[in-house]
Amino acid sequence: MQLTAVGLNHQTAPLSIRERLAFAAAALPEAVSNLIGSRAAKEAVILSTCNRTELYCVGDSEHIISWLAEFHQLPIEEIRPYLYTLDSTDTVRHAFRVACGLDSMVLGEPQILGQIKDAVRIAQEQGSLNSRLNSLFQKTFSVAKEVRTDTSVGENSVSMASASVKMAEQIFPNIADLNVLFIGAGEMIELVATYFAAKSPKLITVANRTLPRAQELCDKLSVHAEPCLLNRLPEILHEYDVIVSSTASQLPLVGKGMVERALKQRMNMPVFLLDLAVPRDIEAEVGDLNDAYLYTVDDMMGIVQNGKEARQKAAASAEAMVEAKVGEFIEWQKSRESVPLIRALRDEGEKARRQVLENAMKQLAKGTSAEEVLERLSVQLTNKLLHSPTRTLSQAGSADSNLVEAVAQIYRLDQHE
Repeated sequence: MQLTAVGLNHQTAPLSIRERLAFAAAALPEAVSNLIGSRAAKEAVILSTCNRTELYCVGDSEHIISWLAEFHQLPIEEIRPYLYTLDSTDTVRHAFRVACGLDSMVLGEPQILGQIKDAVRIAQEQGSLNSRLNSLFQKTFSVAKEVRTDTSVGENSVSMASASVKMAEQIFPNIADLNVLFIGAGEMIELVATYFAAKSPKLITVANRTLPRAQELCDKLSVHAEPCLLNRLPEILHEYDVIVSSTASQLPLVGKGMVERALKQRMNMPVFLLDLAVPRDIEAEVGDLNDAYLYTVDDMMGIVQNGKEARQKAAASAEAMVEAKVGEFIEWQKSRESVPLIRALRDEGEKARRQVLENAMKQLAKGTSAEEVLERLSVQLTNKLLHSPTRTLSQAGSADSNLVEAVAQIYRLDQHE
């Protein structure tokens, strides 16, 4: 089985497809375990974010695609046009580029590295990470650190979080006059909430499935914020001018009817809704309502491209570094592949040495002269060490030029002689 990657991202698939192939955070451990249990792969790491779903595996790509389709209960022919499959070298290159932010919607964004580390941690916990993938990702983390330290690819980066505020300011000029509602309390919401809190909005509320987690996020913000439970959304939605959602729910939490009722209570005052979840938390039909300005992660492309030109110049040197590191890793892999063979060869040599030595000790014990024993020992050891290569060469003859060349190189022989 070879190292391979199967995936799709914001460049190959629209949100409507990405959300159907996404893995919820809570379901990721089970999914990794299921993939290994299916024998489609011997090792596996599943990376699932709002912009990409990628399976890094030691296995057969076709078997992995079949598993992916079956797990999400989708026909293979429906998802295949959006997928990319990578061979061993391209998988290494892709992992390095993704970790460095070179394949992100926001060039150089740092959040993806943390997401990869989380995916690797889950794989370790599920026992799906062995020598090949572990080596790959340890090197991936090292390369990402070096690239971010030695290049400016991550500078002037406009993150999803900061872009969220910029989008809201296109509709409402002064965030300080607004009530802001965050649905969910995960990492993405925490990042976005931090940017909004810096603008000192009139009210911030965090709605979450559990109240303690919502309170924990409220306590981290630099302004007063209030926690509440998700089941209160229908009764409080009309109070908020900005609604940002990012949960792991597999079904929408905010429907068209809920927003329609909220707009009537708001006397049709506009509301900005930003859905950062994959799958989506807010029904797409909400965007059809007057005065409801709904945006998804794909709609943010324009804003997050700010500063792209400067980052692209830095990206050129980052790409060169990545390419060099890919070459280093591939050569290191090849050298590691020969280690078991070298060990086996040395074990055979040691076995032959012990056998000959035992015979020599017996001869000495019988009173045979040391000179005769040494002569026999040297002949026996030479015969044992050369028996296998001599027999193999005799059976193959000169027809197998590769074998002849390999033996000549190993023993430093001049083939013409």
